[in-house]
Amino acid sequence: MLATVLAQHPWTTTAALVGLVVLGPAVGAWLVGRPRVSRVLLAPAVLLVALLTLVPTRRDLDVGCTVEWSLPRLAAVEPMANLVLFVPVVLLAGVLTRRPVVVVLAASGSSLVIETVQALVPALGRSCSSNDWLHNTLGALLGALLARAGLRLAQRRRGPDRTGPR
Repeated sequence: MLATVLAQHPWTTTAALVGLVVLGPAVGAWLVGRPRVSRVLLAPAVLLVALLTLVPTRRDLDVGCTVEWSLPRLAAVEPMANLVLFVPVVLLAGVLTRRPVVVVLAASGSSLVIETVQALVPALGRSCSSNDWLHNTLGALLGALLARAGLRLAQRRRGPDRTGPR
């Protein structure tokens, strides 16, 4: 269903990306002093990733796993959706833990686990792709950059002693 909506409205992934880039640092800075809110927002973001990547589909696959390497383009709906998928998770977790680099590594590893599960469990009807892992990881990197920008913005607003340990 989501794929159909995205195919009918291909601009939504680009709009989501622009919204995340524009609002991400400010939202991250606002969340620095609100760990409970960050956790509450992080839980559905992680759940959404799990649902969109691991819930079985009604497809029969000819190819279970492909190895390909390409960068996402703004007009390409699926690669952009894979990129955007991990941005909020890493932004929220990066601000919450104040360790965006560690979170990006965990997110990339999680994406690798997701692709492995998709490859090993054909009953899911999902194909694994090295591009999906790459695009998820690029989204995680963007989320980490936005988290870092939010942390710096919060530090600048409150002073170095009020943002806590990094």
